[in-house]
Amino acid sequence: MQLLSGKIYKKPQRKIKIMQFGEGNFLRAFADWIIQDLNDKGAIDAGVAVVQPMPFGRVKELAEQDGLYTLRLEGIDGGKNVKSSKVIDVIGDCINPYEEYERYLSYGESADLEVIISNTTEAGIAVDPTDTDFTVCPKSFPGKLLALLKRRYEHFGGDESKGLAIVPCELIDDNGGELYRCLTELAEINKMDGGFKAWLKKANRFTSTLVDRIVPGYPKNEIEEIRRETGCIDNNVVKGEIFHLWVLKKEEHIQKVLPADKTGLNVIFADDIRPYKQRKVKILNGSHTAMVPVAYLCGIDTVGEAVNDGVIGKFVRDFIFEEVNPTINLPQDEMTAFAESVIERYKNPYIRHELMSIALNSTTKFKTRLLPTLTDYVKIKNALPRRLLFAFSALVTFYKGKRGNDDIALSDDPAYLAKWKELWSGFCGDYEKLAREALGWREAWDTDMNEIHPDITRTVAGYLKDIGEKGMITAVKEFVNG
Repeated sequence: MQLLSGKIYKKPQRKIKIMQFGEGNFLRAFADWIIQDLNDKGAIDAGVAVVQPMPFGRVKELAEQDGLYTLRLEGIDGGKNVKSSKVIDVIGDCINPYEEYERYLSYGESADLEVIISNTTEAGIAVDPTDTDFTVCPKSFPGKLLALLKRRYEHFGGDESKGLAIVPCELIDDNGGELYRCLTELAEINKMDGGFKAWLKKANRFTSTLVDRIVPGYPKNEIEEIRRETGCIDNNVVKGEIFHLWVLKKEEHIQKVLPADKTGLNVIFADDIRPYKQRKVKILNGSHTAMVPVAYLCGIDTVGEAVNDGVIGKFVRDFIFEEVNPTINLPQDEMTAFAESVIERYKNPYIRHELMSIALNSTTKFKTRLLPTLTDYVKIKNALPRRLLFAFSALVTFYKGKRGNDDIALSDDPAYLAKWKELWSGFCGDYEKLAREALGWREAWDTDMNEIHPDITRTVAGYLKDIGEKGMITAVKEFVNG
């Protein structure tokens, strides 16, 4: 059996019109799949250059297969169980800018390039004030993008027709506007000239978006079946659910260069994406983030196992219906229908969504996905969302780095990991002190959560003590049944 590559698959040759920051599972199962559909149906004719945003990644593995990989979609569609496998052939180049910085920058000189797409996690769209040496690859995603745009500005002499449509998919509010803010702040730090800053604003379009598809990643338990079906070895297979939604802020230029709503997919160009964003981030992403530390510390490894467990499943459902839904200003029948659909998606029998894949950058994810629900709930109800705070207490315990006798492979910003380690190394059995310090971590939460409600510190301290002294299984069982 041969490796999937251009040697056994006739790959179309397309001009690179799209640059994609992120070679991970989500973009390959979502954006690249949509681009594939647009190409297949003649709506566009565009290749994708994939840029690895971190020093570690898998562009090397993608390059070994000439950018080709199999997308496996599984789920319930129209009441029927559906499985499909399709080779995605849109990736025309794979770049590690840490090793090929000049080749990366040369794309700034390409007259064919039209669109930038990114998904660098919520932590990716942030200013790194130490990104001041652009003779080497900047560390941050905004730094890399700024370097590319500066090269483009200089090469085309400030021609405003050479600006790009920039489409971030990171799960933060107004991601397009926030990315633009980061670029302008970084340009100020580096004292870049006024002409470039004016071109950055006038020539480029920053489109805010919302994305939704559950992507578990590499289907290791089904790989032999997929190999038999496809007849080849593919080390880059990625698996996703059938459901998908992409909401983009309506803007004439992006609709022209990336007409993603023209082939019958669930893509919406909307005047206001905020209601879609709030509903999705608070319910789906928020319940993911709340579920992970509670379920994982109970010895559960996947989303499906968690929601099908009698105790954890009730915890998640009650969290959504009792604490999240009341904070969203949409008709309750719509909220109920969406919440039920989310739980149904979690129970998809074909999806093995590892909790540890969701746990990446959980510190930032708590701030973006759960903290808004906490503050909104307190404002509306003048009471504390108990399940959310239990989940926060579980998160604090998760960052202790132990599940029983086993180490947890924590993956987060090194500065955050250092702070969590400091909090736990200084713990001497005083749960109220631990709660106060964790809640008061302004660098992580941009606020002191101790001030949200007079009982919050005591409540979190109690949950931390229950988890610490009784173990998660007993603590969550007593919590749910109490």
